[in-house]
Amino acid sequence: MRNQSRVYAVGVASSLVAVLVTTSASAAPGPGAPGVGDPYYPGDGNGGYDVTHYDIRLTYEPETDFLSGTTTILATTTSELSSFNLDFALDVESVRVNNSPARVDRDPDDPTEVVVTPATELGEGEPMTVVVRYADTPSEVEVDGFTAWKRTETGALAVDQPHIAEWWFPSNDHPTDKATYDVSVAVPDDVAALSNGVLTGRSKVREGWTRWNWRSTEPQATYLTFLAVGDYEVRSSTTPSGLPIVNAYEAGLGELRPAAEASIERTPEVVEFLELIFGPYPFEAQGGVVTSGLGFALETQTRSVYDAGFFRQGTNMSVVVHENAHQWFGDAVSLGSWADIWLNEGFASYAEFLWSEYNGEGTAAELAQYLYDSIPADDPFWQVLPGDPGAENQFDAAVYDRGALAAHALRTAVGDETFVEILRTWLDTYRGGDATLADFVALAEEVSGTELDELFDTWLFTKGKPEIGPNGAEVRTTAVTEPESFREIAFTHEQLAKHH
Repeated sequence: MRNQSRVYAVGVASSLVAVLVTTSASAAPGPGAPGVGDPYYPGDGNGGYDVTHYDIRLTYEPETDFLSGTTTILATTTSELSSFNLDFALDVESVRVNNSPARVDRDPDDPTEVVVTPATELGEGEPMTVVVRYADTPSEVEVDGFTAWKRTETGALAVDQPHIAEWWFPSNDHPTDKATYDVSVAVPDDVAALSNGVLTGRSKVREGWTRWNWRSTEPQATYLTFLAVGDYEVRSSTTPSGLPIVNAYEAGLGELRPAAEASIERTPEVVEFLELIFGPYPFEAQGGVVTSGLGFALETQTRSVYDAGFFRQGTNMSVVVHENAHQWFGDAVSLGSWADIWLNEGFASYAEFLWSEYNGEGTAAELAQYLYDSIPADDPFWQVLPGDPGAENQFDAAVYDRGALAAHALRTAVGDETFVEILRTWLDTYRGGDATLADFVALAEEVSGTELDELFDTWLFTKGKPEIGPNGAEVRTTAVTEPESFREIAFTHEQLAKHH
């Protein structure tokens, strides 16, 4: 995610307490836990089951902001269950579990916790089909005093982090439970309904309405699943590598439209560059959506969403690089808990430095040193810890900028080729799943053969401005590598792969 102000207020209280429920093989079935115990958001996610697929089929009326439909959840139980929870804030009409009506209750202490009691208890390891029918006006539904659902002049945006799903589909809302998706939304003919993955088709079944059908075939986190409804020009094409690409531009962008288009249309070029560093692009489609009134950009999987304000000064390749770097860091490999946010934002921000170096607009070493030198030691910036910023500072500028300096310090310490090997090994090891910052440190030490605790402690977990800059004891003013070196590294790894 990249914020225009680079600070995002998290509207979820960190004082929620998760009730962890454990069972043994001999115990009677019990309720699934109402949260996974995330240190920042203990109520996020649920225990007792693992989701494999969401089928979201909706109808949305922009004029009234009325949303209705059905979400079918395919899951497998991970323990014996007498009941389980769904994270959802809209009004639920009914729930069926394995084709039988189920009882539905709301947790009085947390209205986003929907407690489902199936007609018969569920055994461990059983497939579970949950069908939830619902209807509501999302913009009128508040959670902890705010709504993440955003109405626009011609539609709405379900785009946000760390929470958005509970305003439009019931889920196990935590990045550690990823699933595939089918998203089908019927809207009036004069607007589009955009989401992740591949557009499998558009169909008309009644006068004045068109149904848009999208499919995501790779594991995807709930907060990275988006819906954008409105008056968009939708462009479909194919990348040089053969992947479908869908870009969409909201009507009314005015003078910002050319700069937005000149940036977003270069997405395949950006992806090709990032592949040199991170390895093959991990998903089935590419693209971008430019809208107004969002206030930030978000790495929604396969198709990032950008606020038009990013293009106010002209083309902005940095934000395109940032959000597409997230397709690897944050999307392909999701964070194990929200405290691990540096894994997402640090490397996405550092990718901006690498793009600058690649294009001869200042080396990563120069950018890192300039950033380090430009922030005084007594600035509050240095008091936020990217390795554990707290929910209140989760999207603070330090997570992005000091996070990027940490990535550069790692590159300086281990050298370019080892740095690239660390990143590629990380993605090869955890692609499709999730991992923690501790996992990354362990892997970086294993690949590099170097003790790195002091480096990570200094840059991620110690308050105050580090005494040694991101380029090490010596301040570098020349390129660490020539731009073409990344192509050489990529070629070397590709050649090695052919021999294994």
